[in-house]
Amino acid sequence: MTATVSAPGAAANFTTHPWVRFAARRFGRLVGSVLVLVSAAFLMIHLIPGDPVRAALGPAAAQSLVDAQRESLGLNDPLWLQYLHFLQHLFTGNLGTSITTGLPVSDVIQDRLPATLQLAVGAFLLAMLIALPVGLVLGVLTRAGRRPRTELTFTSSSIVLAAIPEFLLAVGLVYVFAVKLQWFPVAGRGTAASYVLPMISLAIGPAAVLARICRVELLAVLQTDYLRTARAKRLPAAAIYLRHALPNAVTATITLGGLLLGGMVAGTVLVENVFGWPGLGSTIVSSILAKDYPLVQGVVLVYGAGVLLVNLAVDVILALLDPRSTIRDS
Repeated sequence: MTATVSAPGAAANFTTHPWVRFAARRFGRLVGSVLVLVSAAFLMIHLIPGDPVRAALGPAAAQSLVDAQRESLGLNDPLWLQYLHFLQHLFTGNLGTSITTGLPVSDVIQDRLPATLQLAVGAFLLAMLIALPVGLVLGVLTRAGRRPRTELTFTSSSIVLAAIPEFLLAVGLVYVFAVKLQWFPVAGRGTAASYVLPMISLAIGPAAVLARICRVELLAVLQTDYLRTARAKRLPAAAIYLRHALPNAVTATITLGGLLLGGMVAGTVLVENVFGWPGLGSTIVSSILAKDYPLVQGVVLVYGAGVLLVNLAVDVILALLDPRSTIRDS
């Protein structure tokens, strides 16, 4: 019987492999970010002055009921002990019970999360559908300094659109297209028409940023040697732009779009409240006003975890697309 003997230095080579070091660093950053997120979600509600139980039950609630609720929630314990209990419940998947509704926080999140995801993902797809063709067409039209007025108009308008806050744009869209023209519902989530204005409110700003990035990337690709060679060979314009230029130009746009998706998920908080959208954004505002701190903590954790997962996915995609620079710079 022959025993298997590992090659000398095999373990050391494994631990020094670039992908292993990249995964270890990225995992360490994720763990650190989760710890900061969990601690912030716990502490922020305790820093708000006032009694959350009294605020949730109302001024007419009996003091005995308030005291019993505080005891059942562990609010009479020292802060460090409450933090330990909070971490212990998180490890078991227990997000607590809403003070105002008496429902488990996980049930409330499970009921509201699909509406928020539909809004954020729909807005992201809309932003990409607007940005990619607009950026590519403007890049072709304005390459090599051509059509300076078109370039100036596009740059100026994209800066203005990117600078408009989502909630302000949402209010303007409601006034024009829902109140005056009555083309779309003012608020609520129902038919396909009710999705249009909220998704446009979230998508316009990121679409303007992505279109500028896409145009700049295309202009840079058009200056490369292999595209000069393709033009010198008199290849058809469709083959030059679609087969050779497009795949390289949209890589950075898609990567930045993934990063913007995290911001779009956070932007749903304001947009949902403008349109009365029954998602997590409207839930977190109402729970903050009611000082329903278990619900606030649960929703904040879900929002934060969503942003962290999106960033992790973008990092992995970047590493797969450009392993040398991404793994080295991570």
